[in-house]
Amino acid sequence: MTVTVPFPPAVDPSRWPDVARVPHAPLRAAVAGRLLRRVAAGRGLRVELPGGRPMLPSPAQAPVLRLHRPEAFLHRVGTGGLIGFGESYQAGDWDSPDLVRLLTALAARPETLVPPGTGWLRRLYVRRPPAAELSTAANAPRNIHRHYDLSNELFALFLDPTMSYSSAVFSDPSPAAHWPDLVPAQHRKIDRLLDLARVGPGTRLLEIGTGWGELALRAAARGAEVVTLTLSAEQLALARRRIAAAGQSDRVEVRLCDYRQARGTFDAIVSVEMIEAVGRPFWPAYFTALDRLLAPGGRVALQAITMPHARMLASSDTYTWILKYVFPGGQIPSLRAISDTAAAHTRLRVDAADAYGPHYAETLRLWRERFTGRAEQVAALGFDEVFRRMWELYLAYSEAGFRSGYLNVHQVLLSRDGAAAGAGSPAVRDGQR
Repeated sequence: MTVTVPFPPAVDPSRWPDVARVPHAPLRAAVAGRLLRRVAAGRGLRVELPGGRPMLPSPAQAPVLRLHRPEAFLHRVGTGGLIGFGESYQAGDWDSPDLVRLLTALAARPETLVPPGTGWLRRLYVRRPPAAELSTAANAPRNIHRHYDLSNELFALFLDPTMSYSSAVFSDPSPAAHWPDLVPAQHRKIDRLLDLARVGPGTRLLEIGTGWGELALRAAARGAEVVTLTLSAEQLALARRRIAAAGQSDRVEVRLCDYRQARGTFDAIVSVEMIEAVGRPFWPAYFTALDRLLAPGGRVALQAITMPHARMLASSDTYTWILKYVFPGGQIPSLRAISDTAAAHTRLRVDAADAYGPHYAETLRLWRERFTGRAEQVAALGFDEVFRRMWELYLAYSEAGFRSGYLNVHQVLLSRDGAAAGAGSPAVRDGQR
């Protein structure tokens, strides 16, 4: 099957109203133009106007921002800030021959993008997340549905055969990982978490956030009795099929259940990159649930994407492009927020925290290359070019966050009052507290 990809993409206004609509705001566009020149000069970027003419002199081999429709770009960014920047990419107003390299340059020291003394400009375009997307028990299933229920077939196009949608742990995270390295790296990640939680024969394990079932399968293979929770109907169906095919249905129960409604007592709890969907207002409820469900002497192993604490505080009430289009209701915590929230609301304490940021950058690179290389199959599933550009930007944006150090990922061990003997004190090696 051959698919002709339109450029700029055709935008369906019923599907993408804010991408189809170009705002008209001359004054804000002028401010955005001045900011673009400042950022380009300060970050050493090459901004190319239509025809390839540079906006400003730039260093050789500079990251490139290629403007196809400069006026639309400036009006969108001037009106919507980073949301407008993302919508402008979806619409085809701009591009880059190396999207990750450009976004990595922009992600470094984000607090310096706006000149000192002009922070008040944020009020012109920054919005709070809408109440309908806060991850309450009523809203959370809808938020999860918007991302994880897109299509199991879509995720299968770019994930490895384990269907693991979280950071792998490579034997070497340098930019040399190949696709065949991903399955053993995902298993290494899962096994480290299960080891942290001391999961073995007879362990009663609770997993919060099933994904497509790989962690539950590996825990069952160790002899554990697993209850795993999800709010995604698509994930539930495929996870149950995979578990049945592996002959582990007697050891693994998959429930369509919010963590707040979970019942039972478990020797170990594992949750992989689920806390990001909880939302800051509900972190106390999340950790309270962990404490309530954990048996005496039990251990909790989390894998969590993190950001520096100051940046988390600065962005926690900001409606971003990622929240609008990719992960509604989410909030990336800091390691300090995890530790402080657990200490303030529960008997749980962080005993260890190991960082794997470069491993996530490589995981995302492999996913992104797989996704972009399968554009025809994405189109065959019914996803249009605006969606494909949205997903490409999301994967590249995330990879850039880890390559720049703006984001990190930690495997965190918690127990009650430091009861995880031998775990040692929290290992914070990246300055993200």
